[in-house]
Amino acid sequence: MEAVPNHTKRRLASGGLALGMGMRQARTVDIATIARTCDFDWLFIDMEHSSLDVETAAQIAFASLAAGITPIVRVPGHEHYHASRLLDAGAQGIVAPHVDTPDEAQRIVRACRYPPLGHRSVAGAQPQLSFRSVTVGDAIRLVNEETMVVVMLETPKAIANADAIAAVQGVDVLLIGTNDLCAEMGIPGKFTDPRVEDAYQKVIAACRKHGKFPGMGGIYDPPIMQKCIGLGMRFILSGSDLSFMMAGARERASFLRSVKI
Repeated sequence: MEAVPNHTKRRLASGGLALGMGMRQARTVDIATIARTCDFDWLFIDMEHSSLDVETAAQIAFASLAAGITPIVRVPGHEHYHASRLLDAGAQGIVAPHVDTPDEAQRIVRACRYPPLGHRSVAGAQPQLSFRSVTVGDAIRLVNEETMVVVMLETPKAIANADAIAAVQGVDVLLIGTNDLCAEMGIPGKFTDPRVEDAYQKVIAACRKHGKFPGMGGIYDPPIMQKCIGLGMRFILSGSDLSFMMAGARERASFLRSVKI
């Protein structure tokens, strides 16, 4: 018996880039197949900065399993039920926002992972196992192996604690929320400030030391993204459905306005 594979975990383990597409506007399950066809590895189902409810997020997560793209949900907070309800519905990963300390990271691990790493409550038949009947021991092991725990570092305090956070067993990715980090540092939008690169370097070093993967979000300017990937970023939030839609729409409108009539 095997679980539905977590393609993003495998991509990272092989040394590749894991590319994510943010989802804030879409509300139908076909977004999963659309994102996969566009060659993304994971779908960032954002419940922090959208009106997305649990029911819709769960449906999209479930559809993602069959589409071959990893459903990863950014939950709105640190309560255990924020994570467990989506994991029980098919999510293969949870992004926890605003993690500043190793104790907070450990709290997220406890909510997302079954024993012995965590204290997640054991559900019945699960989407990640194609609803097959398996022993509880096998279910716990298989689902734990395919689940990703992503913690967001969004403040100078979090960056200062990056090494200790990366040392927490059960965390897979340290994802820098660059917009919030810059705002907290008093340099909103100044992604080329040396303090931002210093923060990236600290997180990348912590991840390398502890066998975790560094991630980036909030930076979407291609030259800056290329530089950050060169530094060692591997888990890449590449943009959102809204930004992609608006970029394409602007380009088309601009072309049509230029047509002579």
